Amino acid sequence: MNLQRRLLMLAGAAAFALSAFGVPVFAADNALLISKDAGREDKLIEAAKAEGTLTLYTSIAQNDLQPLISPFEEKYGIKVVPWRASGDTVLQRVIQEQKAGRNTVDSVHISAPEMEALHREGMFQPVESPYFADLLPGTVPEHKEWVSTLLSVFVQGYNTNLVKKEELPKTYEDLLDPKWKGKLGFEVEDIDWFTTVVENMGEEKGLKYFRDLVAGNGLSIRKGHSLLNTLVAAGEVPIGLTLYNYMPEQAKKEGAPIDWFALEPAIARANGIGVIKTAPHPNAAALFEDYMLTEGQPILKQLNYVPTSTKVESPLKGIALKIADPAEKLDNSKKWEPLYQKIVVRGEAD
Repeated sequence: MNLQRRLLMLAGAAAFALSAFGVPVFAADNALLISKDAGREDKLIEAAKAEGTLTLYTSIAQNDLQPLISPFEEKYGIKVVPWRASGDTVLQRVIQEQKAGRNTVDSVHISAPEMEALHREGMFQPVESPYFADLLPGTVPEHKEWVSTLLSVFVQGYNTNLVKKEELPKTYEDLLDPKWKGKLGFEVEDIDWFTTVVENMGEEKGLKYFRDLVAGNGLSIRKGHSLLNTLVAAGEVPIGLTLYNYMPEQAKKEGAPIDWFALEPAIARANGIGVIKTAPHPNAAALFEDYMLTEGQPILKQLNYVPTSTKVESPLKGIALKIADPAEKLDNSKKWEPLYQKIVVRGEAD
């Protein structure tokens, strides 16, 4: 099932569950979260230390958790208890716990579409962080109930034994060249890459482009970005069109015959963080959010993610980016999903 459809179904289930079972509102002092006073930071640190711990639900890679969490714990003496799963699994768990009246989780960090779905079901509370001003345009939703911490940028990975660097396509249109027939791989869930490319080209031109691409050169549809990255490195798929930027870079450093390039504008999918409305430790969660937007940003860069703070130089500096809008994707999923399934997944002609 497509990601957007799953999110809409889960969000609908959440609305039913919360209304049908009358989930109680957890009373916690969240005044500092929305404070704009000059002394907010010192007061927030004091309140967070008094709480002493926070529970984080996240989809961040297991190997990347401790490098992110440990400096926060060491600086503030606040224990972070993480629970890791895929983004949609995190979403389901939050919904199920809210349905049962279990106030367990404080902070959630998953991809933007799931974050926006949780926002729409009233799961988050607003935060007024002074560090929002340092972030890239388009990374702070108007409602401020979650905020983007990092960008997973879709780049194109290629097997260096099969494709020469000087032969690489330089534009999206170059992919229509017949020499790429049977050589292009694509991850099945990347509808937001498809829709954002279409919108950037203009809907009519963009849809025609993908029809021509699939009809002329075909797409090898795979499930899982890690799998697609592995297949490119193994030479089974010469070019992977939708790999997260850090994946081929990490594999390259490990000696795999893989490298990457970026067709511009490169499409980015954000991951965000937010404080749950029923959080038992809201101040610790808000302090961790501030940390992820400040000290956490260079750590994210070291882990090969693209930070959202303008205070940290992007590893993709000089590459034009287009951030997919999760709200637009959810709002228009009924329009885009049938087109995506027909044109990209099934490769059907009109």
